[in-house]
Amino acid sequence: MSIVYIIIGLLLLVLGGNWLLKAAVGLSLRLDIPKIVIGMTVVSFATSAPELIVSVKSALNGATGLAVGNVIGSNIANLGLVLGITVILSKIEVQRSFYVTDWPVMMIASIMLYFFIAFDKIIQQYEGVILFTTLIVFLIYLLRFQKQAVVDEMPEDDEELPLFKVVLFLAIGGVSLWGGSELLINGSVSLAKNLGVSDAIIGVTVVSVGTSIPELAASIIAVLKKEKAISLGNLIGSNIFNILAVLGITAMITPIEVKADALSLINHDIFWMLGISFAILPLVFFPKGLRLGWRDGIILLIAYIIFVYTTIT
Repeated sequence: MSIVYIIIGLLLLVLGGNWLLKAAVGLSLRLDIPKIVIGMTVVSFATSAPELIVSVKSALNGATGLAVGNVIGSNIANLGLVLGITVILSKIEVQRSFYVTDWPVMMIASIMLYFFIAFDKIIQQYEGVILFTTLIVFLIYLLRFQKQAVVDEMPEDDEELPLFKVVLFLAIGGVSLWGGSELLINGSVSLAKNLGVSDAIIGVTVVSVGTSIPELAASIIAVLKKEKAISLGNLIGSNIFNILAVLGITAMITPIEVKADALSLINHDIFWMLGISFAILPLVFFPKGLRLGWRDGIILLIAYIIFVYTTIT
């Protein structure tokens, strides 16, 4: 039954995230809120809602390894799996904002997470406040000084929804995310116990891939529809939000402790996250400047496969 719970939970998370995202954009259009604001706030929150709900509920249920492992694994999956598959299918032209704003902030957030958790093995509530405050400062900076860097990231085919549809999608999406997170956590923890592995390993593999499915689906659909290439900034932004918002909010609610059975997060997984995050910079500039192609995608995908293999073994 654990596998059934996980599959149903992942399905509900994907559907719920899509419904919530559609409702959020529809609401923004009805309220005449600029898309740039929605893109960096409501849309970012909606696409990271699965990670947030899974991490908060995991921490409250005592499965703190799952909470941290979900975010670290999701960040690795976003760059290794999602970005890897995307650029294999279609090359991405990288904008200047990548190395000026997006990548540096992602690395700062990743390094902050390392120092917060590596030595005392716990993210304290005040550290959660620091993480979330950093996100607010980043968003304010982005909206005030870097609007042009993200204006082209917004969807171009949104349509205004009737109010009853907005409310319906919000309700169904919220309930689906809640129900999906319940099933996913219960199934994952049960599976971990049955297999004799820590919840941290399940978090950085099954759960992290599951919560990255919306990003993967969106990227593949964009390529198949021959729409403009998905900007690298979207996935970089998702990683920033996962660390600063998901772990920040979770830690503010309850301290996140890495227990003895989840030390692989500190000794192994977080170094993979830092390594893959850093590797994106040279891949963008070599062999062709400001471009990610299929060769880069293969490198990222191989790195992700190696990560999963070393994590399981």
